Amino acid sequence: MSNQEPVSATKRLKVFKTGPGVIKDDQVVGEEPLEIRVDGGNGLQQLAITMRTPGADIELGAGFLWTEGLLRTREDLIGITTCKDKELSPREQENVIVARVVPDAPAITRTMERRFTISSACGICGSTQIDDLRHRGCTNVSAPGISDEQLVNLPDIMRDKQKIFDRTGGLHAAGLFDRDGKLVVVREDVGRHNAVDKVIGWALMNDLLPLDGYSLAISGRGGFEIIQKAVAARISAVVAVSAPTSLAVETAREFGLTLFGFARNGEATKYSPEPS
Repeated sequence: MSNQEPVSATKRLKVFKTGPGVIKDDQVVGEEPLEIRVDGGNGLQQLAITMRTPGADIELGAGFLWTEGLLRTREDLIGITTCKDKELSPREQENVIVARVVPDAPAITRTMERRFTISSACGICGSTQIDDLRHRGCTNVSAPGISDEQLVNLPDIMRDKQKIFDRTGGLHAAGLFDRDGKLVVVREDVGRHNAVDKVIGWALMNDLLPLDGYSLAISGRGGFEIIQKAVAARISAVVAVSAPTSLAVETAREFGLTLFGFARNGEATKYSPEPS
């Protein structure tokens, strides 16, 4: 788990603090656009643009490709790098990544059908139907490797590792825990779904997929976009600090994923599996 972060992950600026009525330095979380391009051997195509917190951009791109069904296997992804286009400024180059994929990868064939526009907001990322997950070959996930009592405490464990949040309070986090409940990676981003993509991208780049038995803690609500990404990576449990949505619960129950919401101070509400 790396403690490194790009300079642009946070920005320092002067602010006016009401109450004491003083001007002082403060830090806010960085936000920049990231363009994801793909190359299947016949030139670059623009795939998606997202607003994100700079950092772990390669993992974000890899995770997005996987969770949107744009890679069939790890071998579909030949390589992924930052942009080297000399016509762009250094700052612009930092905000573009290029994924090289095999010619028949879904990242190429599906790009002809639509372009993806993803944002730091809480909207749906890509496919929005449970049937699409089945069509992509997603199957029921396995049971988590740890107990419910351990699961509800995962957000508190993750919270201690949210370094940028400690300084800014302005972004979300996702933490991946192994089958023994050990925290293996934490990623932060202005968008909760971006943070999840970064975690799954990290797992993909480290040849850990599928993540059977692993659990995911998230700092915000458990919406459908989070659950569909977890199902695509075969994560067994999602523990959210805030509320899930109805479609998230329906999807979790459909695929046997354990889902907790309102996980705070060792207590939570369990939404999936459906209680008997």
